[in-house]
Amino acid sequence: MRLDWDIVDPLMGGTSAMRVAGAKLLPKWPKEEREDYDSRVKQSTLLPAYSETVKNMTGRVFAEPLVLSDDIPESLQQYAENIDRQGNNLQVWAQTFFANALARGLCHVLVDYPQTVGPDGKALIRTRAEEQAARVRPYVILIHAQQVLGWRSASQAGEHVLTQFRYIETVEEDDGAFGTKSIQQIRVLTPGAWATYRKSNDKDEWLLHKEGRNSLSVIPLTTFYTGRTGYMTATPPLLELAHLNVKHWQSQSDQDNILHVARVPMLAISGIDDDQWELKVGTASATKLPTGGEMKWVEHTGKAIEAGRVSLQDLEDQMRIAGAKLLQREKQAVKTATQAEEEAAQEMSPLETMAGQLEDALDQIFQFFAAYTGQAEGGHVQVNGNFDVDFAPETTLPLLLNMAAQGRLSDQTLFAEYQRRGVVSTDLKWDEEKQKIADQGPALGAL
Repeated sequence: MRLDWDIVDPLMGGTSAMRVAGAKLLPKWPKEEREDYDSRVKQSTLLPAYSETVKNMTGRVFAEPLVLSDDIPESLQQYAENIDRQGNNLQVWAQTFFANALARGLCHVLVDYPQTVGPDGKALIRTRAEEQAARVRPYVILIHAQQVLGWRSASQAGEHVLTQFRYIETVEEDDGAFGTKSIQQIRVLTPGAWATYRKSNDKDEWLLHKEGRNSLSVIPLTTFYTGRTGYMTATPPLLELAHLNVKHWQSQSDQDNILHVARVPMLAISGIDDDQWELKVGTASATKLPTGGEMKWVEHTGKAIEAGRVSLQDLEDQMRIAGAKLLQREKQAVKTATQAEEEAAQEMSPLETMAGQLEDALDQIFQFFAAYTGQAEGGHVQVNGNFDVDFAPETTLPLLLNMAAQGRLSDQTLFAEYQRRGVVSTDLKWDEEKQKIADQGPALGAL
């Protein structure tokens, strides 16, 4: 999985991250001097096709706000306003959760709870009233795929159960009167317990730092897959787009380099012994050539430049196709009973399937909330996305406008379709807009 992330992560980081990756994603030419290569890397720029596709697809999944069903207890619904205790509500946080999983194939969430037991083993909070007064509550911690170091699992009563989960994290601690320092530590989770390890100052080994217990008999970890290949493993669903984007990065670098060379003509001299004459070039000078000597400016024909430009355009078309595949509907072999009844003959796109899996992940998070607070049911979250491939404004708006111009679509319907795509504000009303159009008179082009 890390081999895939070595490609994906720089693409998500943009031009700066791609430049840092250096020769891993932009190979050095066999006879290229190091100084020339470094200069070429600094001048290369990335077309952010991969990151923009992840952003656009995430926007489609969250086209409408998440809906908390009535079966979610009111106390748990309040947690959605600040789900990570860092000021992010469920709507904002879930978009980050989904985007990370879409970019890398999977993402993890730990549902944690503040410590309520002191170092001496005595309970700091004994009643529910004390808990509410201290604002002690469960919250989520987003764990990126790259943080995971390993895991263990076992089959229990016919079910695959996570028995150990290890990941690396960075915590900040006070340093002196005003400073802070970042410390890396490894957190190890087991059913009902946790432990943290830090490196010793004098030896390069990880030593136990802290440990404790929690009230759950399972590891409260939720894993959301978008490209599952097995238990706790996945591949980025847009990996082919990532490869094309890297190829475009390399080709764009070559194209920029050849343009730089081609824009500077070379002075070619033939039929002259260099020792017999002195070259003078300038606006107010002239050069006398010996008999048989020839001097001319040599410029690039431009054929390679045109070929490179066409190649880049082809790559961009291929990337559009690769990114759009998430919207192409396909038959799903596995569906829930409800889906089978309601969508017996309907095909689902991969993105739509991912949205359904996101619902399951969010439901599990709320179930962990319920378990921590002693409630039986956590309830359900509904994701209302836009998965219509024909909804893309860049392709449908010109078509709709052309239909209206040919009289095959009414102005009112055109107005409604523009509103549906977010081009026209939903606050505008057609009847009022129609009157405004009539009041302003004919357009200049119609005179």
